[in-house]
Amino acid sequence: MKAAERTLEPTAACGLVSASAWRGRLLLLWVHLFVCCLSLVYVARFYGYTGAVAFTQAGLPTATLVVPLLAAIAVFFALARFSFGYFVGFYLYTLVAGYAWLGVFSKFPYDRTLSLASAIASLIAFLVPVVFITSPIKQFVVLSDAAADTLRGAILIFAAATIAAGTTYNFRLAGIDSIYGFRHTLEFPAPLRYAIGITSNALLPYAFASFVMSGERLKAAVALLLLLAFYPITLTKLTFFAPPWLLFLAIVARVFEPRATILLSLLLPISAGLLLVIPYELGAIPYELFIKYFSAVNFRMIAVPSIALDVYNDFFSTHQVTHFCQINLIKSLVGCTYSDPLSVLMSKNYELGNLNASLFATEGIASVGPLAAPLAAAVCGLVVSFGNRTSVGLPPKFIILSGGLLSQVFLNVPLTTTLVSNGALLSFVLWYVTPRPVFTAWSD
Repeated sequence: MKAAERTLEPTAACGLVSASAWRGRLLLLWVHLFVCCLSLVYVARFYGYTGAVAFTQAGLPTATLVVPLLAAIAVFFALARFSFGYFVGFYLYTLVAGYAWLGVFSKFPYDRTLSLASAIASLIAFLVPVVFITSPIKQFVVLSDAAADTLRGAILIFAAATIAAGTTYNFRLAGIDSIYGFRHTLEFPAPLRYAIGITSNALLPYAFASFVMSGERLKAAVALLLLLAFYPITLTKLTFFAPPWLLFLAIVARVFEPRATILLSLLLPISAGLLLVIPYELGAIPYELFIKYFSAVNFRMIAVPSIALDVYNDFFSTHQVTHFCQINLIKSLVGCTYSDPLSVLMSKNYELGNLNASLFATEGIASVGPLAAPLAAAVCGLVVSFGNRTSVGLPPKFIILSGGLLSQVFLNVPLTTTLVSNGALLSFVLWYVTPRPVFTAWSD
């Protein structure tokens, strides 16, 4: 064995990892960064949203200056141990990297230098707690194995009941391209609306992960079918793609170690979209096939969360910040300048439809502006790190599968909404009470 291979380097979590391992991981992270930037080149070329982005050669020098800084931040993920915060942090790193690259070509007139600096500082402020705070919380309440098994069954029953209730308000077998013509007509009572969000994003993924880890494949398939059944009710792309997404994560997690799984969960889909570009431009594949995949993955899943940060920066450069009044509880106490939700507000001012956005755009830019946004991001990081602490001792693959949809939600939804309406807080509670030795089908 070479001396370099025997060298051990400290990890961000004060562990040890071979120098060759973390350098290999860092190289893969840099490949991911390059692929993301290349994908965004084609996004700007094919879409040029609302005329605000136009990819030109003149913007390349400025864009490439940002890449070394983003590459340096990738060291966080090369050295850190896996945690739920690692999962969410990497996805939000990809979001900010996309904004840093794509925003250079934006034609919006706001101060992009200030906003880019704010986004980078916010990312670092968020990553520090979610990467470093991983100490366990003592379990004072732990389910027995029998109670855990009963809980998983109860989740399936509750999901079926929620679906049945939802169909009384809406059930429409619409194609994925037609959903926006019907979404504005959807209205659910508040309790049912919360039940739908929590069940589809937290409870069913938790049940699916539990069944997969314990080798109960039939029950895992039932969980996925129930998850798909939410699509005709909610008409959202997330519920439509949720079952194949969780299956994809399960396959990748079966083959690769946890950190590689997280990285490849984005790198592989983005790369697949890029591999379709050349045959499309050569006429080897039809436009419909190319655009359906590229639009769903490279544009909607990856680019739109970055574009949202660009849009929010532009809007709040000329409008008063919210001071968190977009949160219903705060609005009920102090009122708010804006009567519409932020997503509707963006729809009325930009040609992008209802545009929800991540915590960097909402709890950051919209609530406090670019100068204070890093402080808000740090607080959000502390909240997410609580999820790390409740999940310590659980198999990483279980955390990946049970948090697999929440990772997507974090890209597109404010933290407060993610915690309550989409069930992240309940996921933390479930992780906390889950018995650690219950899973035996997979070993780490």
